[in-house]
Amino acid sequence: MDQKLEFPIDDQSIIYQCIPQRPPMVMVDGLLDYHVNGILATFTVAPDHIFVKNEILQESGLIEHMAQSVALHTGFGYYLREEQAPIGYIGSISNLEIYQCPKVNQQIRSEVTVLQEFSGVTLVEITSKVEQTIIATGQMKTVVAK
Repeated sequence: MDQKLEFPIDDQSIIYQCIPQRPPMVMVDGLLDYHVNGILATFTVAPDHIFVKNEILQESGLIEHMAQSVALHTGFGYYLREEQAPIGYIGSISNLEIYQCPKVNQQIRSEVTVLQEFSGVTLVEITSKVEQTIIATGQMKTVVAK
């Protein structure tokens, strides 16, 4: 890799190399921190986003943001190795608690912690916040397409 990466990363060309989604379905816009066992990803809720209704990001949009944060973790690892990021799928969602949905112009920060990873299957724990308030928590199991 020719360029030196510095956090935060908000260059959409890098983000797009790490996730398969494209507008209007992109639900991550920044990478604040990355390590092998986790990531801190962001998304600022735009007023015209397809998951916004009455100036509030709907639950489905928040869940999609959480899933894309997991995808960004996987994809960024491939990006660092200068390899093409694979397509992945949500295998399951468990223990999901949504306490509140963010409003337009608020930034979601989601911390993803890898609990287990084996043979293309990853189990993670996700905590999403707006400022210091936890708005959602849960676990996801993702599967990389072979």
